[in-house]
Amino acid sequence: MTTFAVYLGAALAEIGGCFAFWMWLRLGRASWWGFIGTISLVIFGMLLTRSEVAFAGRAYAAYGGVYIMASLLWLWAVESMLPDRWDMVGAGMCLAGAAVILWVPRGG
Repeated sequence: MTTFAVYLGAALAEIGGCFAFWMWLRLGRASWWGFIGTISLVIFGMLLTRSEVAFAGRAYAAYGGVYIMASLLWLWAVESMLPDRWDMVGAGMCLAGAAVILWVPRGG
């Protein structure tokens, strides 16, 4: 599995898990939403360890850019709120930063 696919799966699991807690604690939905959130966040943690990046801190930093992009897609697809141009500019900047972290040549 490619690093981007791992990050995308991890982002969906993390956002889904956090959204489940949002549904339960913020919107007053049934407590089983907390269970779904917990399972989803465990899946997130497991997926993130599948990254091909050698160091955890670098993997988490690069993942942040993908997470931001996925969060805006969630905003649009699940919450029916279209991201504005500044959301997209910010996400593009974050993805550029993630690309630098992941793919620049590093010395020895």
